[in-house]
This record gives sequence, C-alpha cells and structure tokens, in this order.
Amino acid sequence: MNTSHRRRPARVWAATHRTGLAGLVGNTPVLRIPELWGDSERGFWAKLEGRNPGGIKDRPGLYMIRQARCRGELRPGEPIIESTSGTLGLGIALAGIVYRHPVILVSDPGMEPLMHRLLSAYGARVETVTRPHPDGGWQEARRERVRRLRQEHPNAYCPDQYHNPDNVSAYDPLARELAGQLGHVDVLVCSVGTGGHSAGVYRTLRRLCPGVRLVGVDTIGSTIFGQPARSRLMRGLGSSIYPGNVAYDSFSEVHWVAPAEAVWACRRLAARRYATGGWSVGAVALVASWLARTEPAGTGIAAIFPDGPQRYFDTVFSDVYCAERDLLGREPEPEPDVIGHPAEAEALRWTRCAKVAAPAGAGR
Repeated sequence: MNTSHRRRPARVWAATHRTGLAGLVGNTPVLRIPELWGDSERGFWAKLEGRNPGGIKDRPGLYMIRQARCRGELRPGEPIIESTSGTLGLGIALAGIVYRHPVILVSDPGMEPLMHRLLSAYGARVETVTRPHPDGGWQEARRERVRRLRQEHPNAYCPDQYHNPDNVSAYDPLARELAGQLGHVDVLVCSVGTGGHSAGVYRTLRRLCPGVRLVGVDTIGSTIFGQPARSRLMRGLGSSIYPGNVAYDSFSEVHWVAPAEAVWACRRLAARRYATGGWSVGAVALVASWLARTEPAGTGIAAIFPDGPQRYFDTVFSDVYCAERDLLGREPEPEPDVIGHPAEAEALRWTRCAKVAAPAGAGR
C-alpha cells in the first residue's frame, strides 16, 4: 500500500520547523516619525528592526553562519564563538538553534541582566570578562577571551563581526526592503558600531536610489571616527577599536550623541509614536529629526532603528538609573555643535562633523 501521503505531512512539518525561525527575520515595517522638537509636518521614516525576533543583528547572525557552513569553515555540530555586547548575541543564538550549533558568547559587565538571561535561555553559554584591556577597552578584552576559547575549541568558528565582510552583505535585503517600501531615499541615517549595517545598507541602496547620502551616528567617547577613547555608557553603537567594516568613504557626515540626549529622544519617541528603542534608536532619531527639520522640504529621510525598548527597562526607561547618572530632563539643544575635523575638539554633547576620513590606525 502506498503510504507516501501519510509520510509527506511529517516531512513538510519537519522542513517548516527547521526553516520557520529564519523566516521570521526581515520584512520589517517602516513608520513615519514626526520631528521630535515641534509639531511640524516634517519627519522621517523609521525602519523598525526591533520587529525581528531579536533585533537587527538577527540578519547578520543567520547570514554569517549560513555562509560559513557553505564554505566549510563551520562543520556540523561544531561550536560558534563570538564577542558581543548583546544584540548580535541574540542573532548568533538564533543561528545556533536554526543550524544546530552550540554557541559560546563573550561579553562584559555592561551587558544587561535581562540580555544575559535571555541568551542563556536560548541555550548560549555566556562568559563575562572582568577587566577592560588597557588599550582596546572591553571590546579588546572580549576578543582576547575569544582567542583563548578558540585555542580550547580548535574546530570552532568565530564570525568576527567587526571585520567579516559577510556582516556587510547580510544587509542587502534590508536595503531592498527600504527601497520597495519608500520608493526613493535621499538620506540614510545609521548608528555605527561594527560598521556592518551602515556599510551594507548603503552599498545596495545607492544603486537603487542614486544620490542617497549616508549620515553616521556615533556616541561620545567612541574612537571610530577619530575621537579620543573614553568610558562609554551607551551600548550598541560606538567602539574602542577600529572595526574593519566601517566604510569611511561612504559617509557624508557624522554626529556624536551623548547619553542624556539619547534618553530624551527615546522617551519622546515613546510618548509621541509608541515606537522606541534603546541607545542607538534614541541617537539615530535625534539626528534624523534634525535632518527632517533642516533639509529641504520633501527630502526622503530613512533611519534604521536597530531594536526595541525591551532590554532597556532598567537603563534608558528606568527613572532611578537615569536620575543617578543625571540623564533626566535634559532636552537637547535644537542644533548640534559643529567641528571641522574629528581631531579639532572632543565631542561632549551632540556634535556634527562634515569631514569623515579613516583615522590613523584604522584598517590594521
């Protein structure tokens, strides 16, 4: 008796089960956001990457692991080891479940307790470094631990999000989604950490929307664009090293934003649009709102919101946390400070620079 009709549903279910999680990533919505200072009709479009299961870095998490498997760099069942401040960790944990790999993540004391618990719940082993590197801060300390772990697990794969070109290519679909949703984009506003999503989205979008400009958003205390390295409160953007994926020659300008300014923007977004997120979202929204107010009417501005608000309940959205750090009630000035070169002055509040070049030491 032919029983194929009985077996087929099980096979279909199994295939759907294996690919269903990955199918939840992408095709995120856009939302019109009015400029934050006033009640004018001007505004920008926000790409809500927090609608992915874990945020924007689900995209490179899945893509980097899939490509490594295709090239034979990651064999079935072998571990994935990576450094993360949080969001990429969720993407790697997702990839570990989808492709059935154990995951070891290295973070630092700045990782939120909720994020640590989530990653553990998703089956990842989380190791925490206890001391910053004297030169490269927490990021370099994490990378050193990754190198030691790879010696213990010689068959493991490390995506190395800071320098992996797959971290850039992973964002091609996001750019295509944006172009399809908005028709045309004149200005793209992105936070910059590893440099992956700003480089990847812009690389594709400039082919689909000729003439589009890229505006980078960094945090004060970050070295990416040539500012001095300082202790940084904001997570998810900025760096104490020079990530190889930062496409310096693509940026038309860069802005540095301070924590209190990002907190104000996050809370303003929540109250006005019920769409908000963490440090990166607040910083990007602040800059995109200023562009909406100062660019010619009709300019199409798209901003990437990397995540949602959930992991920031005890930081950005905690009155106690923010009051202890003097982050409350400090509405930003409506205009940024302006410097002619990143080395001209240290940015201590929202600051803009129209000269962007790779700092000495970048790319090494």
